[in-house]
Amino acid sequence: MHASADALRRVASAILESGGSAVAEADLVADHLVLANLSGHDSHGVGMIPAYVRHLEAGLVAPNTRAKVVKDDGPMLMFDGGRGYGRVVAGEAMDAAIARCRQTGVVALTLANAHHIGRVGAYGELASGAGLVSLHFVNVTDHRALVAPFRGSDGRFSTNPVCIALPGTERHPPLLLDMATSAIAMGKVRVARNEGHLVAEGILVDPQGQPTRDPNVMYQEPHGALLTFGGHKGYALAVITELLAGALSGGPTIQPGNQRLGGVVNNMFALLVDPSRLAGVDWLRREIDGFVDYVKASPPADAAAPVLVPGEPERMARATREREGIDVDATTWDEVLQAAETVGLARAKAEALVA
Repeated sequence: MHASADALRRVASAILESGGSAVAEADLVADHLVLANLSGHDSHGVGMIPAYVRHLEAGLVAPNTRAKVVKDDGPMLMFDGGRGYGRVVAGEAMDAAIARCRQTGVVALTLANAHHIGRVGAYGELASGAGLVSLHFVNVTDHRALVAPFRGSDGRFSTNPVCIALPGTERHPPLLLDMATSAIAMGKVRVARNEGHLVAEGILVDPQGQPTRDPNVMYQEPHGALLTFGGHKGYALAVITELLAGALSGGPTIQPGNQRLGGVVNNMFALLVDPSRLAGVDWLRREIDGFVDYVKASPPADAAAPVLVPGEPERMARATREREGIDVDATTWDEVLQAAETVGLARAKAEALVA
């Protein structure tokens, strides 16, 4: 199925509204999902809607829930998401942190018990758009573990994304590092399975801990596991991310002493910094411009693949997909239409929204 971003927003919003969300919430979450598709991260795009609807049916996501302030102590802000839609409650927490950072120069923010917050880069973009630097560490709980520890053979934690964002200059857009600590996001395994593709080497192991390229091992009993990126280095970062996000926020880590109800709960620890309080904005911009120019001037090993900086692949994908539209594989699209029917939106009506 091939559709414009606006068409996908319409159908996603209609499904979410049918699932009980107010119009503003449905539109915000839908836009967040479609922006992930536009950015080239289909793993976090409209293909998440079937999971969202399953969680709605099971009572594992609470529509129209606002972020609750747990602690407000100057530069320290703690929020609880109450299983509200992640884009809503994480966005509210980020808005508060950005406003506070203008006053205090630095903010340590935690968010516990949010439903799936989606592409973490969106929150880095909120900070960089406000002229701030931000670091985000997110863990994933409430369901089975997906990622094997270094030297291990079964899942013991999840994809635990990390995001770091810096504001742009007059010459260069903001920089954005947004990555899972697993070799790829679990959603990319789902996309590979739905499209009938194998994954690359070094990403998955089967239930015996042996390398495999078959994405189906993540959907069969006994389960296979994802590997971390970069061997022991990615593993170490995943462990630290799990503890920063879970233990500092008051939300759970994935250890078996905490409940797993089969949904998706994200906890986040973030740091926001106002660069004007340190070396200054002018110096930051000077160094960004000089360093980015220097790095990108490296002669490419392949003339067809120039050197890029963090955030550039997403911007390139957005430009292309805004212009040419977004492809959704047949399996994923059928799952989206089934989800629509589950919440009372007729398949024919959902299909008409993207016509």
